[in-house]
Amino acid sequence: MAAPESIYNLLPRLQQPPAVPPRYISTFRPSVKQEIEKSKAQWKTMGPAKVAVPSPKNFLKKHSKEPKLPARKKEQDSKKLPALSVPRRTDHPVMGIQSKKNFINTNAVAAITGLPKKPQPIYVDRRQGDKYLLETSGLVPKYIKKKDYGITPKYVTQRTEETKKAQKDYETQVLEFLKKKAMKQLSDEERENLLQGLKKNWEEVHHEFQCLSVEIDTIPKKLHKAKLESQMKQLEHDIDKKTKILKAEKRN
Repeated sequence: MAAPESIYNLLPRLQQPPAVPPRYISTFRPSVKQEIEKSKAQWKTMGPAKVAVPSPKNFLKKHSKEPKLPARKKEQDSKKLPALSVPRRTDHPVMGIQSKKNFINTNAVAAITGLPKKPQPIYVDRRQGDKYLLETSGLVPKYIKKKDYGITPKYVTQRTEETKKAQKDYETQVLEFLKKKAMKQLSDEERENLLQGLKKNWEEVHHEFQCLSVEIDTIPKKLHKAKLESQMKQLEHDIDKKTKILKAEKRN
């Protein structure tokens, strides 16, 4: 082995590639390959091996993709055209035919035996005015003589009945609602209990008012005092009113 400072180390050396170990091949590879080839159909994954190249003669032509009518049948061709109501140019009229009918006598008999034509009734607005039909003028009592003249139609009577029924239902609902919301009449015992409760509330508020401090110098104290005074006034008013009602009922 040469020394590290040897001049031979400056020469380029051929680097040998590392030895590659042999590739692993399973011993079951041929059997697996055979099974896959048996189960796989031809062209299943990649398509046919060789695809036919389109011919340059089969190019896309104009109106080739438009829908086409079916071919005409021979029966339709054999059908005859309908006869014309107008004579052709080559046709000649039948000549020499004479009728033995006496039109003068037939017309005279029809005029004698026929019923005379009734003239339409008309009216004139003035002596030298225009004539108008009398039926559409309104002068003839046409609608008065009808069978159903003056009779109320069925749909009108039905509608009036429906409106009356709806009004009646509404009134009953309103009465029920008012009965539910109506004031309850108290008995004598309940009134006495109510009066005692008002007096008790007044005593509680009065006791709280008496417990106030002598010197009221702050805003909260003033507000609290005013609130208690208003409550006492309201309770006194209610008590006075209830006592008057009780006295009046006892007198009666």
